Amino acid sequence: MSIEAVLTRVSELQQALNPVVASPTTTSLSGTGTTAGTTSTASDFNSILNSQMTAGISQTGAVSGPVGERMVALAQKEIGVHEEPMGSNDGARIKEYRSATAGSGVGPWCAYFQSWLAKQAGAPLGEQGQGFGSVDALYAWAKRTGKAVDNTATTATPKAGDLIVFDEHIGLVESVDKDGTVHTIEGNSSDQVIRRTHGSRDAIGYVNMS
Repeated sequence: MSIEAVLTRVSELQQALNPVVASPTTTSLSGTGTTAGTTSTASDFNSILNSQMTAGISQTGAVSGPVGERMVALAQKEIGVHEEPMGSNDGARIKEYRSATAGSGVGPWCAYFQSWLAKQAGAPLGEQGQGFGSVDALYAWAKRTGKAVDNTATTATPKAGDLIVFDEHIGLVESVDKDGTVHTIEGNSSDQVIRRTHGSRDAIGYVNMS
């Protein structure tokens, strides 16, 4: 249920309850000067309103766009995360990225980062959702499952939310310009999560996450 639908429902409830509020009972509550009927109606209305808002929030959270879009939103929040110390392939946040990949260890973490984003977005990478530490293994899985698109002139049409695959490196497409310039968010680039810009022919291929 969208927020607009929740607000419409609230308006309907207010209209339905207005006649009751206009004709309250005259029994006074001790020390308050508020009628029992008015208090009861307000309480009922607040209860209904809360339940409708809770339902709306829950359902809105469940419908948050395609996987790729969710990954981009998550990645944008991680920009600036860096290794501690720099050059170590490690750090508290880097360790969290590795946790999304079975059997992971300290090492190059660009694929760990994308595996973490995918898992957080609700679509873990791999046949068993095991994630990947190897770019080659990730791209091989994408080819097996029909998600890979080689970067050829006839088939490559990257979009926001796709994984972008280079030689032994991987990132996430944030946006694509009309001239084909690709803007990315990448982990383990200069030892951090950072935005990069690439030409349309720089990549080996893409992985469709939608």
